[in-house]
Amino acid sequence: MARNPSIFIDGESGTTGLQIRARLANHPRIDLRSIADADRKDPAAKRRLMEQVDAVVLCLPDAGAKEVAAIAKEMGEAAPKLLDASTAHRVDPDWVFGFPELTEGHAEKIAAAKRVANPGCYPTGGIALLRPLVDAGIVPADHPVTVNAVSGYTGGGKAMIAEFEETRTAGPFFLYGLQLEHKHVPELQLYSGLTVRPIFVPSVGNFAQGMLVSIPLHLDTLPGRPKPADLEAVLAGRYARSGWVRVMPADGAQRLEPLALNGSNMLELRVYGNARHNQAVLVAKLDNLGKGASGAAVQNLGLMLNVDVDAALPLGIAAE
Repeated sequence: MARNPSIFIDGESGTTGLQIRARLANHPRIDLRSIADADRKDPAAKRRLMEQVDAVVLCLPDAGAKEVAAIAKEMGEAAPKLLDASTAHRVDPDWVFGFPELTEGHAEKIAAAKRVANPGCYPTGGIALLRPLVDAGIVPADHPVTVNAVSGYTGGGKAMIAEFEETRTAGPFFLYGLQLEHKHVPELQLYSGLTVRPIFVPSVGNFAQGMLVSIPLHLDTLPGRPKPADLEAVLAGRYARSGWVRVMPADGAQRLEPLALNGSNMLELRVYGNARHNQAVLVAKLDNLGKGASGAAVQNLGLMLNVDVDAALPLGIAAE
């Protein structure tokens, strides 16, 4: 009988690391390994553990992720596979971007890769909405695009979680990234296929998990003046065979809340439009800690290690 693949989650005490471990803890075909607390910052101890595992998940700040990547590079062919949940390598051409649904055949690229960069939560929604439309020529690559988004506060890490849950110094809602230099913009632009840098306006609400990403479009400014139904048809065609991305029909709803997918790895896409005014709003709904972080990581690990992880994904972690 073949042995189970083993995984070391470097940074398992952080929000993303904890949820990856929780999703995989009872998986019958995966062995989780940990490093002693005293050795967490010891490069030699870390390398010894890396020599014993099949994959390492980097739930670290960018600098820490780069340090581990450097150790792996020194190890050469003996290095384990790396899945980086930080921002450090998302636009690095030597790493495969970890959004399996990006294009036809991209999941196979992840499966064959030694180094995979897990997507950011906001770009996951934006790329899923934009890339099929850019590929189809409905949205030109040089079209000026604005992406608006709201996330639960868990996406901001320990400091932001403390603002909401401990010190209670955060307000009920705020915009941020107002210098237009948010770290997610490079991957959002690159993997959406855009040649013009999009304007990205992120925000945080007083709820733990959940996310909405929205993109307004003036349809008169697009080639052929498409109708909302045309956009929906392109998205539906792209994701028709996806198990984790589904296109929901426009339902005439006046509201859309961000919490319904919490605890799952699902990503829902919708096109709200007004044909009379030739306007549309594309919306992605996801759990910022699910398909936006730990769920995506588990999905990618399944591909990288050739292990069925579906049972660990749909409703693995219940939102509080």
